[in-house]
Amino acid sequence: MLEKLFKLSQKGTNVKTEVIAGLTTFLAMAYILFVNPAMLAETGMPFQSVFLATAISSGIACILMGVLANYPVALAPGMGVNALFTYTVCLGFGYSWQAALAAVFVSGLIFLVISVTGVRKLVINAIPKNMKLAIGAGIGFFIAFIGFKNAGIVVANPSTFVAFGNIKDPSVLLAVFGLLVTIILLSKKVPAAVFWGLVSTAVVGVICSLMGVPNMPTLPTGLVSFDFAMPTAFAFVDGFSELFAQPTILVVLFSFVFVDFFDTAGTLVAVGNSIGLVNEDGEMENVEKALLADSIGTVVGACLGTSTVTSFVESGSGVAAGGRTGLTACVTGIMFFLAVIFSPLLSVVTSAVTAPALIVVGILMSQQLGQIEWDDFTNAAPAFITVISMVLCYSISDGIAIGFIAFTAAKAGAGKFKQISPIIWILDIIFIVYFLSK
Repeated sequence: MLEKLFKLSQKGTNVKTEVIAGLTTFLAMAYILFVNPAMLAETGMPFQSVFLATAISSGIACILMGVLANYPVALAPGMGVNALFTYTVCLGFGYSWQAALAAVFVSGLIFLVISVTGVRKLVINAIPKNMKLAIGAGIGFFIAFIGFKNAGIVVANPSTFVAFGNIKDPSVLLAVFGLLVTIILLSKKVPAAVFWGLVSTAVVGVICSLMGVPNMPTLPTGLVSFDFAMPTAFAFVDGFSELFAQPTILVVLFSFVFVDFFDTAGTLVAVGNSIGLVNEDGEMENVEKALLADSIGTVVGACLGTSTVTSFVESGSGVAAGGRTGLTACVTGIMFFLAVIFSPLLSVVTSAVTAPALIVVGILMSQQLGQIEWDDFTNAAPAFITVISMVLCYSISDGIAIGFIAFTAAKAGAGKFKQISPIIWILDIIFIVYFLSK
């Protein structure tokens, strides 16, 4: 059944590899189960209810992605868009969290319409090959930067923006240990090296904690939790009247649609490039089904009570562990469902434990840079700007937007107008409007 559904042998993989890849992806993104509720709780939303909404909507979306599109891509409420939900829509514009959920629900319906009609597929396939490669590599650098930040290796600095962290901090040392172990395992071509790097880092961290070392992963006090109350479920219905009465509704909806659209596009392009889902013409296999799964995930998330559900860049960790099919995503989805009950166990998976995996995934994804036509400046300039903008702006969607504008400027400046499709001109206008509305 699994062979028929996921075409395992055709993709050059097997059940064991896919299960390990799914577990790896889950461990790399399990932090969202706690980070997302903590952020949305600042709007007044109940933490436990958002936790359940996060886990359940992620599980549903992951399984949909696996079954419909056969992609090893996991989904969950996105970082960045949850900040937009909390700090801009609720705390900035003054919307209630119910009205913000209504906005997420409406944006999800918009995603569904443009996915079913093929608009999203058309846009993704219109991205030039060199830009696809740049987006994939840029996301790799972005993921690695997140890993360095989460590990404490890179910290904020008022003078230089970023600086080297405190290497004497035990959690930083644990992350460095995990990074070196994972690099060694990958260098020796050990199967599922990223997964075993995660596990070994967690085990060493727990042992250090038992020995009294501070800032280490600790064993949970309990194994299960049965608090299933969800007051956020379908609370968006109460927010419709407030949402449509606000003059800023168009700005809010545009922001939600824009960020999710291009975060998802970037992630799918990056993963697709790394596992051969992009053909010679630059078109992605089954991309319309992947976009449909992503859209349904957002609608489900809004119904349960969480911000926009989107494809996660951490899916690259599962791909690095050998994931090639939707079985990887389904395993990740099952783990999200289990997290509803076994949430106390996730206390072991700290940012120091997952950071090495993110950094290594960044290394693997950045290898796409070698395929870019660097000898042509009209390709090199937008590619470089895309990569550097993603990291420095700390945003996949902003990096893509800036890169596209640079692409148009470079090609137009060289008189290569035939290489600028009508869709790219339209996107440039949308990007400019988006930046002006910020």
